[in-house]
Amino acid sequence: MSTFVQLAFAVGEPAGRGGPAVLSLADARVAAALAEQTGVAAIRLLDRAVAGQALEPTVAAAYLAGAHGIAFVPELSTTGNAPYNAARRLLSIDRATGGRLGVALLPGVGDEVSDAGRPVAADSVERWREYAGVLTRLWESFPREALVGDQEAALFADDELIHPIGHEGDLYRVAGPIDGPSSVQGRPVIVADLAATGWAAVAAAADAVVVERADTPEADAALADALRTAGLPRSETALIGRVPITDLTDPAGLAAELHAWAETDRLDGLELVPTGDLEAVSAVLRELVPLLIDPAPAPTLRAAFGLREAVAS
Repeated sequence: MSTFVQLAFAVGEPAGRGGPAVLSLADARVAAALAEQTGVAAIRLLDRAVAGQALEPTVAAAYLAGAHGIAFVPELSTTGNAPYNAARRLLSIDRATGGRLGVALLPGVGDEVSDAGRPVAADSVERWREYAGVLTRLWESFPREALVGDQEAALFADDELIHPIGHEGDLYRVAGPIDGPSSVQGRPVIVADLAATGWAAVAAAADAVVVERADTPEADAALADALRTAGLPRSETALIGRVPITDLTDPAGLAAELHAWAETDRLDGLELVPTGDLEAVSAVLRELVPLLIDPAPAPTLRAAFGLREAVAS
Protein backbone atom coordinates (compact mmCIF):
# COMPACT_ATOMS: atom_id res chain seq x y z
CA MET A 1 0.00 0.00 0.00
CA SER A 2 1.52 3.31 -1.09
CA THR A 3 -0.83 5.62 0.80
CA PHE A 4 0.46 7.95 3.48
CA VAL A 5 -1.09 8.61 6.88
CA GLN A 6 -1.88 11.96 8.46
CA LEU A 7 -2.89 12.07 12.13
CA ALA A 8 -5.27 14.72 13.48
CA PHE A 9 -5.78 16.04 17.00
CA ALA A 10 -6.12 19.34 18.84
CA VAL A 11 -3.70 20.78 21.37
CA GLY A 12 -5.27 22.41 24.40
CA GLU A 13 -7.12 21.68 27.61
CA PRO A 14 -9.57 18.76 27.39
CA ALA A 15 -12.93 19.53 28.97
CA GLY A 16 -15.14 16.54 28.39
CA ARG A 17 -15.61 13.55 26.14
CA GLY A 18 -16.47 13.05 22.52
CA GLY A 19 -15.04 14.43 19.32
CA PRO A 20 -11.43 14.45 18.14
CA ALA A 21 -8.70 13.98 20.71
CA VAL A 22 -7.55 17.08 22.59
CA LEU A 23 -4.07 16.69 24.06
CA SER A 24 -2.14 18.86 26.46
CA LEU A 25 1.05 20.37 25.07
CA ALA A 26 3.12 17.81 26.96
CA ASP A 27 1.00 14.92 25.66
CA ALA A 28 1.16 16.35 22.14
CA ARG A 29 4.94 16.13 22.28
CA VAL A 30 4.72 12.47 23.23
CA ALA A 31 2.26 11.80 20.41
CA ALA A 32 4.40 13.70 17.89
CA ALA A 33 7.48 11.67 18.82
CA LEU A 34 5.58 8.40 18.43
CA ALA A 35 4.01 9.53 15.16
CA GLU A 36 7.45 10.34 13.79
CA GLN A 37 8.76 6.92 14.82
CA THR A 38 5.89 5.06 13.16
CA GLY A 39 6.20 6.88 9.83
CA VAL A 40 3.20 9.21 9.95
CA ALA A 41 3.56 11.81 7.19
CA ALA A 42 2.11 14.76 9.11
CA ILE A 43 0.06 15.83 12.10
CA ARG A 44 -2.96 18.02 11.44
CA LEU A 45 -3.49 20.36 14.38
CA LEU A 46 -7.20 21.04 14.80
CA ASP A 47 -8.59 24.44 15.69
CA ARG A 48 -12.16 23.53 16.54
CA ALA A 49 -12.26 20.95 19.28
CA VAL A 50 -15.58 19.54 20.45
CA ALA A 51 -14.15 18.91 23.90
CA GLY A 52 -12.00 21.64 25.36
CA GLN A 53 -10.31 24.83 24.16
CA ALA A 54 -7.72 24.37 21.42
CA LEU A 55 -4.40 26.21 21.41
CA GLU A 56 -3.93 28.32 18.27
CA PRO A 57 -2.67 25.70 15.78
CA THR A 58 0.18 27.67 14.17
CA VAL A 59 1.58 28.43 17.63
CA ALA A 60 1.33 24.76 18.55
CA ALA A 61 2.97 23.80 15.24
CA ALA A 62 5.90 26.16 15.80
CA TYR A 63 6.45 24.80 19.31
CA LEU A 64 6.17 21.12 18.38
CA ALA A 65 8.23 21.48 15.21
CA GLY A 66 11.12 22.75 17.30
CA ALA A 67 11.43 19.34 18.94
CA HIS A 68 10.27 16.90 16.26
CA GLY A 69 11.13 16.20 12.63
CA ILE A 70 7.59 15.25 11.59
CA ALA A 71 5.59 17.62 9.38
CA PHE A 72 2.69 19.66 10.74
CA VAL A 73 -0.50 20.93 9.11
CA PRO A 74 -2.09 23.54 11.41
CA GLU A 75 -5.61 24.65 10.69
CA LEU A 76 -6.03 28.34 9.90
CA SER A 77 -9.25 30.18 9.09
CA THR A 78 -9.59 33.20 6.85
CA THR A 79 -11.45 34.75 9.80
CA GLY A 80 -9.21 37.23 11.61
CA ASN A 81 -6.09 36.35 9.63
CA ALA A 82 -4.90 38.88 7.06
CA PRO A 83 -3.34 36.85 4.21
CA TYR A 84 0.03 38.64 4.23
CA ASN A 85 0.46 38.11 7.96
CA ALA A 86 -0.62 34.47 7.66
CA ALA A 87 1.74 33.89 4.73
CA ARG A 88 4.72 35.26 6.69
CA ARG A 89 3.87 33.23 9.81
CA LEU A 90 3.46 29.98 7.92
CA LEU A 91 6.47 30.46 5.66
CA SER A 92 8.74 31.18 8.62
CA ILE A 93 7.82 27.79 10.13
CA ASP A 94 8.20 26.10 6.75
CA ARG A 95 11.73 27.46 6.32
CA ALA A 96 12.69 26.61 9.91
CA THR A 97 11.53 23.01 9.50
CA GLY A 98 13.19 22.49 6.12
CA GLY A 99 9.96 22.28 4.16
CA ARG A 100 7.80 20.26 6.54
CA LEU A 101 4.72 22.47 6.87
CA GLY A 102 1.28 22.67 5.37
CA VAL A 103 -1.86 24.59 6.25
CA ALA A 104 -5.41 23.27 6.44
CA LEU A 105 -7.12 26.44 5.24
CA LEU A 106 -10.66 26.86 6.60
CA PRO A 107 -13.31 29.06 4.94
CA GLY A 108 -14.56 31.94 7.06
CA VAL A 109 -15.10 35.66 6.99
CA GLY A 110 -12.58 38.47 6.73
CA ASP A 111 -10.23 40.34 9.04
CA GLU A 112 -10.08 43.97 10.15
CA VAL A 113 -6.96 44.73 8.09
CA SER A 114 -8.33 43.43 4.80
CA ASP A 115 -11.90 44.56 5.38
CA ALA A 116 -10.72 48.14 5.83
CA GLY A 117 -9.62 48.17 2.20
CA ARG A 118 -12.15 45.76 0.73
CA PRO A 119 -15.32 45.87 2.89
CA VAL A 120 -17.27 43.48 0.66
CA ALA A 121 -19.61 40.71 1.77
CA ALA A 122 -18.70 37.44 0.10
CA ASP A 123 -19.45 33.75 -0.04
CA SER A 124 -17.02 31.87 2.21
CA VAL A 125 -15.84 29.60 -0.62
CA GLU A 126 -15.22 32.58 -2.89
CA ARG A 127 -13.18 34.15 -0.09
CA TRP A 128 -11.28 30.91 0.53
CA ARG A 129 -10.33 30.64 -3.13
CA GLU A 130 -9.02 34.20 -3.38
CA TYR A 131 -7.22 33.92 -0.03
CA ALA A 132 -5.51 30.67 -1.04
CA GLY A 133 -4.44 32.24 -4.31
CA VAL A 134 -2.89 35.19 -2.47
CA LEU A 135 -0.98 32.85 -0.16
CA THR A 136 0.40 30.90 -3.12
CA ARG A 137 1.48 34.01 -5.02
CA LEU A 138 3.13 35.51 -1.93
CA TRP A 139 5.07 32.31 -1.23
CA GLU A 140 6.27 32.30 -4.84
CA SER A 141 7.17 36.01 -4.91
CA PHE A 142 10.57 35.50 -3.23
CA PRO A 143 12.04 32.28 -4.69
CA ARG A 144 14.73 30.49 -2.74
CA GLU A 145 17.32 31.03 -5.47
CA ALA A 146 16.96 34.80 -5.07
CA LEU A 147 18.67 34.63 -1.67
CA VAL A 148 22.37 35.43 -2.25
CA GLY A 149 23.75 36.30 1.19
CA ASP A 150 27.06 37.63 -0.10
CA GLN A 151 28.58 39.63 2.79
CA GLU A 152 31.62 40.77 0.83
CA ALA A 153 29.48 42.23 -1.93
CA ALA A 154 26.91 43.47 0.62
CA LEU A 155 24.24 41.65 -1.40
CA PHE A 156 21.37 40.01 0.45
CA ALA A 157 19.23 38.95 -2.49
CA ASP A 158 18.89 39.22 -6.25
CA ASP A 159 16.12 41.80 -6.62
CA GLU A 160 15.45 40.81 -10.22
CA LEU A 161 14.07 37.46 -9.05
CA ILE A 162 11.74 38.98 -6.43
CA HIS A 163 8.40 40.26 -7.70
CA PRO A 164 5.47 42.09 -6.05
CA ILE A 165 2.22 40.22 -6.59
CA GLY A 166 0.14 43.39 -6.95
CA HIS A 167 -3.09 41.59 -6.06
CA GLU A 168 -6.23 43.71 -6.47
CA GLY A 169 -9.08 41.29 -5.91
CA ASP A 170 -12.71 41.59 -4.89
CA LEU A 171 -11.85 40.85 -1.25
CA TYR A 172 -8.13 41.40 -0.77
CA ARG A 173 -5.58 43.96 -1.83
CA VAL A 174 -2.00 42.77 -1.31
CA ALA A 175 1.05 44.34 -2.89
CA GLY A 176 3.82 42.00 -1.77
CA PRO A 177 6.33 40.59 -2.24
CA ILE A 178 6.82 38.55 0.91
CA ASP A 179 9.89 39.47 2.95
CA GLY A 180 11.69 36.13 3.02
CA PRO A 181 12.62 33.31 0.65
CA SER A 182 10.70 30.13 0.00
CA SER A 183 11.69 26.86 1.64
CA VAL A 184 13.26 23.78 0.09
CA GLN A 185 9.80 22.44 -0.84
CA GLY A 186 8.93 25.64 -2.69
CA ARG A 187 5.96 26.64 -0.57
CA PRO A 188 3.79 25.18 2.20
CA VAL A 189 1.15 22.63 1.23
CA ILE A 190 -2.43 23.98 1.13
CA VAL A 191 -4.95 21.41 2.36
CA ALA A 192 -8.69 21.82 1.75
CA ASP A 193 -11.72 20.02 3.20
CA LEU A 194 -14.02 19.11 0.32
CA ALA A 195 -17.18 19.53 2.40
CA ALA A 196 -16.28 23.17 3.04
CA THR A 197 -14.91 24.19 -0.36
CA GLY A 198 -16.10 22.07 -3.30
CA TRP A 199 -14.17 20.67 -6.27
CA ALA A 200 -13.75 23.89 -8.26
CA ALA A 201 -11.99 25.67 -5.38
CA VAL A 202 -9.88 22.59 -4.63
CA ALA A 203 -8.66 22.35 -8.23
CA ALA A 204 -7.87 26.06 -8.34
CA ALA A 205 -5.85 26.35 -5.16
CA ALA A 206 -5.34 23.19 -3.06
CA ASP A 207 -2.41 20.77 -3.00
CA ALA A 208 -4.39 18.17 -1.05
CA VAL A 209 -8.07 17.60 -0.31
CA VAL A 210 -9.60 15.72 2.63
CA VAL A 211 -12.83 13.88 1.84
CA GLU A 212 -15.35 12.23 4.14
CA ARG A 213 -15.86 8.52 3.57
CA ALA A 214 -19.37 8.89 2.16
CA ASP A 215 -17.97 11.06 -0.63
CA THR A 216 -14.89 9.05 -1.62
CA PRO A 217 -16.40 6.55 -4.12
CA GLU A 218 -16.60 9.23 -6.83
CA ALA A 219 -13.90 11.52 -5.47
CA ASP A 220 -10.98 10.41 -7.63
CA ALA A 221 -12.92 10.91 -10.86
CA ALA A 222 -14.40 14.21 -9.66
CA LEU A 223 -10.98 15.51 -8.66
CA ALA A 224 -9.45 14.47 -11.98
CA ASP A 225 -12.26 16.21 -13.87
CA ALA A 226 -11.91 19.41 -11.84
CA LEU A 227 -8.14 19.46 -12.31
CA ARG A 228 -8.51 18.77 -16.04
CA THR A 229 -10.82 21.76 -16.33
CA ALA A 230 -8.14 23.83 -14.62
CA GLY A 231 -5.53 22.49 -17.04
CA LEU A 232 -3.78 20.34 -14.44
CA PRO A 233 -3.03 16.62 -14.10
CA ARG A 234 -4.53 14.48 -11.35
CA SER A 235 -1.07 14.19 -9.74
CA GLU A 236 -1.20 17.87 -8.76
CA THR A 237 -3.50 17.22 -5.79
CA ALA A 238 -3.41 14.49 -3.16
CA LEU A 239 -6.72 12.81 -2.25
CA ILE A 240 -7.05 12.00 1.47
CA GLY A 241 -9.84 10.03 3.11
CA ARG A 242 -10.83 11.03 6.65
CA VAL A 243 -11.14 8.21 9.20
CA PRO A 244 -12.69 8.96 12.61
CA ILE A 245 -11.50 6.26 15.02
CA THR A 246 -13.69 5.53 18.03
CA ASP A 247 -13.14 1.77 18.33
CA LEU A 248 -9.77 0.03 18.08
CA THR A 249 -10.72 -3.39 19.41
CA ASP A 250 -9.64 -5.03 16.13
CA PRO A 251 -6.67 -3.13 14.62
CA ALA A 252 -5.91 -5.83 12.06
CA GLY A 253 -9.48 -5.92 10.84
CA LEU A 254 -9.65 -2.13 10.61
CA ALA A 255 -6.33 -1.98 8.79
CA ALA A 256 -7.54 -4.53 6.21
CA GLU A 257 -10.73 -2.51 5.74
CA LEU A 258 -8.79 0.73 5.26
CA HIS A 259 -6.37 -0.92 2.81
CA ALA A 260 -9.31 -2.10 0.70
CA TRP A 261 -11.04 1.29 0.90
CA ALA A 262 -7.94 3.21 -0.15
CA GLU A 263 -7.30 0.87 -3.07
CA THR A 264 -10.90 0.81 -4.28
CA ASP A 265 -11.43 4.58 -4.09
CA ARG A 266 -7.89 5.40 -5.25
CA LEU A 267 -6.94 7.42 -2.18
CA ASP A 268 -3.45 8.86 -1.87
CA GLY A 269 -3.61 9.10 1.91
CA LEU A 270 -5.66 8.62 5.07
CA GLU A 271 -6.36 11.16 7.81
CA LEU A 272 -6.79 9.30 11.09
CA VAL A 273 -8.84 11.24 13.68
CA PRO A 274 -8.75 9.41 17.04
CA THR A 275 -11.24 10.10 19.81
CA GLY A 276 -10.02 10.21 23.39
CA ASP A 277 -6.82 11.05 25.21
CA LEU A 278 -3.11 10.35 24.76
CA GLU A 279 -3.66 6.67 25.49
CA ALA A 280 -6.16 6.41 22.63
CA VAL A 281 -3.91 8.35 20.24
CA SER A 282 -0.91 6.23 21.21
CA ALA A 283 -2.90 3.04 20.62
CA VAL A 284 -3.72 4.18 17.08
CA LEU A 285 -0.05 4.93 16.46
CA ARG A 286 1.28 1.68 17.95
CA GLU A 287 -1.40 -0.80 16.88
CA LEU A 288 -2.95 0.57 13.65
CA VAL A 289 -0.43 2.76 11.83
CA PRO A 290 2.26 0.04 11.49
CA LEU A 291 -0.35 -2.13 9.73
CA LEU A 292 -1.07 0.65 7.23
CA ILE A 293 2.37 1.95 6.26
CA ASP A 294 6.07 1.23 6.44
CA PRO A 295 8.18 4.06 7.92
CA ALA A 296 9.72 5.90 4.99
CA PRO A 297 11.06 9.31 5.99
CA ALA A 298 10.52 12.03 3.38
CA PRO A 299 12.60 15.22 3.21
CA THR A 300 9.57 17.52 2.84
CA LEU A 301 5.81 17.43 3.30
CA ARG A 302 5.35 17.63 -0.46
CA ALA A 303 7.47 14.53 -0.87
CA ALA A 304 5.53 12.73 1.86
CA PHE A 305 2.24 13.57 0.08
CA GLY A 306 3.63 12.46 -3.28
CA LEU A 307 3.55 15.98 -4.72
CA ARG A 308 6.17 17.65 -6.89
CA GLU A 309 8.24 20.47 -5.47
CA ALA A 310 6.48 23.79 -6.02
CA VAL A 311 8.33 26.34 -8.12
CA ALA A 312 7.51 29.94 -8.92
CA SER A 313 5.68 30.37 -12.20
